[in-house]
Amino acid sequence: MDATKPILPKRIAFIGNYVPRQCGIATFTTDLCEAVAAESPETACFALPVNDADATYAYPPRVRFELEESDLASYRRAADFLNINNVDLVCLQHEFGIFGGPAGSHILGLLRDLRMAVVTTLHTVLREPDAQQRKVMDRLARLSDRLIVMSQRGAEYLRTVYAIPDSKIDVIPHGIPDVPFVDPNFHKDRFGVEGKLVLLSFGLLSPNKGIEYVIEALPAIRKRHPEVIYIVLGATHPHVKQHDGESYRLSLERLARTRGVEGNVLFYDRFVSLEELVEFIGAADIYITPYLNPAQITSGTLAYTVGAGKAVISTPYWYAEELLAEGRGLLVPFADAAAIADRVAEVLDNEAERHAMRKRAYMLGRDMIWPVVARRYLESFTRAQQERTRRPRPALAVQTLDKRAPELPLLNLNHLRRMTDDTGMIQHASYTIPNYREGYSSDDIARALIVAVFLEEDGEDDYAGEAAALATRHLAFLWNAFNPANNRFRNFLSYDRRWLEEAGSEDSHGRALWGLGTVIGRTEHPGLRGAADQLFEAALPALEAFISPRAWAFSLLGIQEYLLRFSGDRVAQNLRKELAERLLESFRRCRGPGWPWFEDKLSYCNAVLPHALLLCGHALARDDMKDVALQALVWLADQQRSVQGHFVPVGSNGFYPRGGERARFDQQPVEAQAMVSACLAAQKVTGQVCWGQEAQRAFDWFLGRNDLRLPVYDAATGGCRDGMHPDRTNQNQGAESTLAFIHSLLEIRLAEHADATVDQLPVPKVLAEQKALT
Repeated sequence: MDATKPILPKRIAFIGNYVPRQCGIATFTTDLCEAVAAESPETACFALPVNDADATYAYPPRVRFELEESDLASYRRAADFLNINNVDLVCLQHEFGIFGGPAGSHILGLLRDLRMAVVTTLHTVLREPDAQQRKVMDRLARLSDRLIVMSQRGAEYLRTVYAIPDSKIDVIPHGIPDVPFVDPNFHKDRFGVEGKLVLLSFGLLSPNKGIEYVIEALPAIRKRHPEVIYIVLGATHPHVKQHDGESYRLSLERLARTRGVEGNVLFYDRFVSLEELVEFIGAADIYITPYLNPAQITSGTLAYTVGAGKAVISTPYWYAEELLAEGRGLLVPFADAAAIADRVAEVLDNEAERHAMRKRAYMLGRDMIWPVVARRYLESFTRAQQERTRRPRPALAVQTLDKRAPELPLLNLNHLRRMTDDTGMIQHASYTIPNYREGYSSDDIARALIVAVFLEEDGEDDYAGEAAALATRHLAFLWNAFNPANNRFRNFLSYDRRWLEEAGSEDSHGRALWGLGTVIGRTEHPGLRGAADQLFEAALPALEAFISPRAWAFSLLGIQEYLLRFSGDRVAQNLRKELAERLLESFRRCRGPGWPWFEDKLSYCNAVLPHALLLCGHALARDDMKDVALQALVWLADQQRSVQGHFVPVGSNGFYPRGGERARFDQQPVEAQAMVSACLAAQKVTGQVCWGQEAQRAFDWFLGRNDLRLPVYDAATGGCRDGMHPDRTNQNQGAESTLAFIHSLLEIRLAEHADATVDQLPVPKVLAEQKALT
């Protein structure tokens, strides 16, 4: 045996979409898996596809395990499956849109737990990623042994934008089927277009494909070549169809009729097999990709047609610029119908040059056929395995409980639905039954609005429509609650829809602003954002007269969210600074030996005070604010920790006055939620893992790690009990408690999605002076 001969992986798992799912990634993953299996028969190849919401597919036998796009737990189960089955290498197909979580961050949860080599093919490399995309890319690069891109431009961006060393990058072209170089007339009778000059565009239809500009060009083309036919091949993209139906295709059909070229356009509205696609490509005289987005690093459709030796006209997106260089095709400006018409006519008029262009393209394609590409992938796999042997991961991926993130309960919205009617969420319940007699409160509506936005941000497609509906309903409630006569929110609404006061409490007003700011800062629905913005601006001025520190804090959290979207708003900036100064002054006025706090009493939602000041101090670059906030939060965490180590919120039956006796009961869910939120914020700002542990301690209170060792959260109903008495839990499951639990669960999930701290800063000096959190 030759000791120097590279050893190929014996078991390779391919992760990505897979046929019969209809998308480019599915086709690529399937073709790559089959090509590698054919090129290396001794290698066992199988696939782990990602299922989108509510979709089931009749996968072929190569599929061994299915991931659910929005279920983070399924990614972890997939990692266990791969480790247990002794897979030698994972080949990941990465595209931001196919994995769950913000910017597809769920896939990181799988990669972190793998112990074998990982080779990632990047189907998108963004030159200007947003913060979340950059974070995911950085971690993806660190967790991958090698990165494969399909163009030199992609490799350049990996080096210059993401600082990835060239030694870690392989450039391997997009694979294509091996087809003969044939005359287009050979296939035309198959489609009834014999004697015609055929233009072709194919792929899943969506508005960014620019098909309308080719249709706009057809009248001018037809004047010189009346026999021209434009074939538009492909079904509407499933995601586009889900949200917009066939509106884009129908608009194209209307445009063709308006321009009088309906006799020159053929729409084939279906996803075709590879054999059919080869015949369509074969029948084309000119292939056109009029895409509108320049930031496209690869295109399977363009690779197929170049490799088949077609004359190609394209807009200058990144991949086209590279693939069509050296006379292999022609480029036209974006969104320019006149330029398309001129180029098409020029190519059709010059048959000799057209065939020379075809030959140049076909010769390049010889290096792109799947057997050649599969061999290149196997070389990359071998290098990745060799590198992994020099820096192996632990032999066992299964971790003890203290080394892995705690499992979270499944999201259950049944009780939230039960408590919500067409007006909004009922504020109280008798056991699990909505108590209509108590009506509604703006306080709870604002909480529900925040939960709805978190649901949207969490990215579970199962709840996407429901999140928007909940946000709409509760935003409408706040519009009705706002009293323009005094610019204040009313709080209590009876079940027969009568307001019980002209102005609610300052705290309810502040919480309403928190909800509105969260909508503005986070939702992707422009209608919700616009309505919330208008109401936010109307309600903001009332804050200046407020005297409640909690109202300041709730409002500051809302202003912080608002400034995520509109960071340049001077009114909001100035008000944030003023209210934060008030909180800081309140602390300085009230603090004393053994009492580093903002008031002379620990009462309700205590953690919101340091939470708000910490975020403001971070945003304003005020170390004095951050130090005070962290000092107060450390002290509060210590006050709310039992001798046994579990979370014990200050009881509402008397609270905890300075120098007085602390109430142990009744313990309220909002205290745990406020502590979860504050500690997660502290982890983001400081980068200290201990704050995440403190957040988990507070969350565990819901699940039974508390004084009574009884769960406060009811997994059977999805509701949360209204608190804890000395001898039992309160069996009523009202809005405040249920929303406190769901808010906490979603916020922890969102923190997991982010998979890292944000803006890691030097540890503030106060943490060195306080006892360590454990």
